[in-house]
Amino acid sequence: MKQTERIDALLAEYGRTFAAELGVDLSRNTPSPLFRLLCLALLTSAPVQAEIAMRAARAMADAGWTTPKKLAASTWPERVKVLNGAGYARVDEKTATQIMDFNHHLLDAYDGDLRQLRAEANGDPDAAIRALKRFKGIGDTGAAIFLREVQAVWGEFYPFADKASLSTAEKLGLPTDAAKLARLSGRADFPRLVAALVRVKLAHDIDRFRD
Repeated sequence: MKQTERIDALLAEYGRTFAAELGVDLSRNTPSPLFRLLCLALLTSAPVQAEIAMRAARAMADAGWTTPKKLAASTWPERVKVLNGAGYARVDEKTATQIMDFNHHLLDAYDGDLRQLRAEANGDPDAAIRALKRFKGIGDTGAAIFLREVQAVWGEFYPFADKASLSTAEKLGLPTDAAKLARLSGRADFPRLVAALVRVKLAHDIDRFRD
């Protein structure tokens, strides 16, 4: 199978960004969708399954916590209850504290608007990652998840691929350089492609696409 054919197959079966799965329209590039994506990055950074992190992110939205100010009005017991109900039984209390610390930083440093972080990074992915890692609970994995998804609307960070997507690309005989990989997919499909590479890894479906 040619590389382009393999990419087409990946996009057809797994080509859905995690923001799209969450129901977040990043094309608006407004504070609320960006905040919800950052919450997903935090939740995915915890030692839980990706499905549980997604469920928790949806539960936060269902609770009405779609902006930093709305989350700030929540209580610790309320956050624990919502996270526990979403399956965060082992790390619900820790995450309930982390997410408020991270929310305080977002309000204090960026007035609740992640577009200010974008301006601060000035197109430098390393600067963006450093800024993202200042949020409580966000490490290399969480920062990479955020940039991997947000490049769809923050074009200065395109093409960005994290270790998870590139390790799968290598196993599938695809380029392990983000720029080379992007040339095979095209700019519009690249965020979907890197998400697909992560999804096929999470689904333990690499061998089928390789063989």
